[in-house]
Amino acid sequence: MTGTKDIQQVKQRFGIIGNHPGLNRAIDVALQVASTDLSVLITGESGVGKEVFPQIIHQNSLRKHGPYIAVNCGAIPEGTIDSELFGHEKGSFTGALADRKGYFEGADGGTIFLDEAGELPLPTQARLLRVLESGEFIKVGSSKVQKTNVRIVAATNVNLREAVMRRKFREDLYYRLSTVPIEIPPLRERSDDVLLLFRKFASDCAEKYHMPAIHLDDDARRLLVSYRWPGNVRELKNVTERVSVIERDRTITVEELRMYLPNLEMEKLPALINRENEQKMFNNEREILYQVLFDMKKDMNDLKKLVHEIMNGNTVPSPVAMNEESDEYLHPFRSRSTIQEIETVEESLALDDAEKELIRKALEKHNGRRKNAAAELKISERTLYRKIKEYGLD
Repeated sequence: MTGTKDIQQVKQRFGIIGNHPGLNRAIDVALQVASTDLSVLITGESGVGKEVFPQIIHQNSLRKHGPYIAVNCGAIPEGTIDSELFGHEKGSFTGALADRKGYFEGADGGTIFLDEAGELPLPTQARLLRVLESGEFIKVGSSKVQKTNVRIVAATNVNLREAVMRRKFREDLYYRLSTVPIEIPPLRERSDDVLLLFRKFASDCAEKYHMPAIHLDDDARRLLVSYRWPGNVRELKNVTERVSVIERDRTITVEELRMYLPNLEMEKLPALINRENEQKMFNNEREILYQVLFDMKKDMNDLKKLVHEIMNGNTVPSPVAMNEESDEYLHPFRSRSTIQEIETVEESLALDDAEKELIRKALEKHNGRRKNAAAELKISERTLYRKIKEYGLD
């Protein structure tokens, strides 16, 4: 096991602040695995500082003199990500005016950090698996197999096990990437580190903008520690900098600090809804909506049967027959064709509203990502685009 002295040296070198056992364990694992070529998967919530650990691994490895390339997989469009990672040949697609090296060719002999690896498209995942298994890749538009000697470190804030179950991430790739998993604890579990980080960020801001550093009164300190910090270290830094720049008084009270903590009341709730619960809620809502549609269809069929009996003279109607299930009135003296037209229009409108609501909920769940929403609804992207335009959801 790595010694405490080594961990402290890493903290000083890479600007890591905190003494939480989970944080120290993550640094210890990173140092132990650095001298190997094993793939590493770094997990943790957004804002915990995952991007520092690939640098720790690279700088303490035998590859430290080789290239280090960090790639944000979530920021590259799906249509160009293969070209970015593996390169392309001239004329392989519109705009490919010359041959281009990809990141895996450029990082040969070094380390490549794949941030937000959970956002990789499935075809790209297959290409990445081949690199991990054999060190081989093929440029876009080429048939020539090339070799690369690259150490891969990946990071994600997505639950990849859940993504594997939903067939959004390849199971074989997951196990190849997570040969050595490193989990970074969220800031809400590092309550003793919150004040240390606050003082560091306040001091840095004061030095940068040539002003006295802010400090908190007792109540403000208690509030700072009790807040859940959904944005973790990144959110704490942003809040500290905003307070430092905006507030004139250098002693910050609890009332002043409260103004900079968004959704404070919601953060006091005992539990947060995770992605798994969110998925269950969405599925439950969809099942309820489907049940409503089935019930509506049954009611319409019963209504048709009643009208049919009335029209055939099997039932003596009163001047106005009232449906017991609703406030709508049925006029038995209308023609059969008129009644059928009304039924068809009402049923069509009900189904359209239900379909529109399903599409809206799917788009909200996937933050407007139409591809993911289409997959959730089990329809093609083209059909989804047409429905979005038809219902005015764009």
